[in-house]
Amino acid sequence: MNIKLKILFSLLMITALVFGFIHIYFPADNYSFERLHIFLFNLCTGGTILLYYTQGRVKVSKTITFFFLGSLIYAFSAFFKIYPVTILISVPLFILVEKIRIEKFSLVPIQFISLKEPVSEKFHQASLLCLSIGIVMASLVILNNEYFKFVTMEKLTLNTFFLGFSFPLSLITLSLVFTMLKKIEGSSAKVVMEACFWTITLGVIIFFIFILFEKFIPQIFVTAALFTAVVIVFLLYTKFAEKIQQKLFLTSGIGFLILTAVSGIVYICMQMSEGYDPQKIKWLLHMHVFASLYGWNLCGLSVICRFDDFPIRLHSPTVIFIHWLTAIVLAPLGVFYGGFAILAIIGYSFITLTLFFSRNKRERADE
Repeated sequence: MNIKLKILFSLLMITALVFGFIHIYFPADNYSFERLHIFLFNLCTGGTILLYYTQGRVKVSKTITFFFLGSLIYAFSAFFKIYPVTILISVPLFILVEKIRIEKFSLVPIQFISLKEPVSEKFHQASLLCLSIGIVMASLVILNNEYFKFVTMEKLTLNTFFLGFSFPLSLITLSLVFTMLKKIEGSSAKVVMEACFWTITLGVIIFFIFILFEKFIPQIFVTAALFTAVVIVFLLYTKFAEKIQQKLFLTSGIGFLILTAVSGIVYICMQMSEGYDPQKIKWLLHMHVFASLYGWNLCGLSVICRFDDFPIRLHSPTVIFIHWLTAIVLAPLGVFYGGFAILAIIGYSFITLTLFFSRNKRERADE
């Protein structure tokens, strides 16, 4: 990835985090800065990186350029509640994602049921499908809530569906994880890998449905299944993946993913308890979101962006420690206290810029 793209994506990621805290200093009842916070990271940056990685070209194609520009229009039109523009731009965004998916795989995702298809490729195609389906679903929710009112549900909100744009990034990160497990594809572990794929992909969809219908007990069972699958992935990865620098980052990322599973179970249990007050456990929800977006997903995106550069010149344990401190302590506290927000932005900027611009050994040898 060239230097211009690294600058663009790193600045967008940092800007996305800033919008997660901007309501502290500039309260606006009519606008949700959380939307920009989610869109700039998940859709504009993450979606573009996903498509760029899928095409595998050195230069950015016109398809990806149009997607990136369209995603910015989508993000800001949704933020300013100019919903006709959001719906209209959804159509070309969907077409662009599907164009790249079909070029890489096929129109009908028959690879999902093929035992010969590597699990990493299944996760890869699933991430593209989730991105295109997410765009369609969000548009349908806008049409329902703002215009037609066909369905009335408390959880059927735009912000709920907008959070779903993080799922494609989670799946592409899992694709990276399973890419490093290809050497055991032909062994008996293949069955376990397939089970993890279906548990995770279907589990999240089923879990989302239970959220919409506010079914708490089923949510716990599904979350427990997801937690089990993630732990199995962690065990497979730590035992069989090649010991290279990417492994350390992705292992840390899986740690974030396990944390989100645990925090999700705890949050659901608290919702079911007597005297439940959403304001009292809002910190837990924020920790869950930050660990997912700026913990797990950032690990995957950083590895994709520096895929050809590893090993890069950085003291990995130090960066990983600051990453965890920022994602699960400083950022969640920053939502409530302005001082911690500033510290979180500084810490996250350090992490992002280090991951994007640390020099590799080839550059050192050329000096």
